[in-house]
Amino acid sequence: MASSSDTWMKEYNEAMKLADDINSMISERSSFPASGPETQRHASAIRRKITILGTRLDSLQSLLSKLPVKSEKEMNRRKDTLANLRSKVNQMASTLNMSNFANRDSLLGPEIKPDAMSRTVGLDNSGLVGLQRQIMKEQDDGLEKLERL
Repeated sequence: MASSSDTWMKEYNEAMKLADDINSMISERSSFPASGPETQRHASAIRRKITILGTRLDSLQSLLSKLPVKSEKEMNRRKDTLANLRSKVNQMASTLNMSNFANRDSLLGPEIKPDAMSRTVGLDNSGLVGLQRQIMKEQDDGLEKLERL
């Protein structure tokens, strides 16, 4: 069984690969025409991947806080590498004028939710469906809140 530290490193390496993929896609933008459907599709794909990467970074941050501390030095190293990657992602987002990505927390507040797995412990199928409906309602309420802004 892999330790949570190994899981964190695996997730981090996957996030780095995604960041490299996004960087190469941004570099490819110069080979596309200034406008047009193909250019828009490419830019949308980049934005989608940046959003996915942002979500992965949030997950890594959450995992980091749950890791058993081997040493303070190792924990600080991981925090620094995560902060550096988040900085890169914010730079990529600003390249594409994705200002809403960087301001997500300022719109909805920081996302502080219980771990999804801990919310499902002990639930049967109908309990899971009920939880899913509750989460969907919370998301709908959040969207309504955004629409009023």
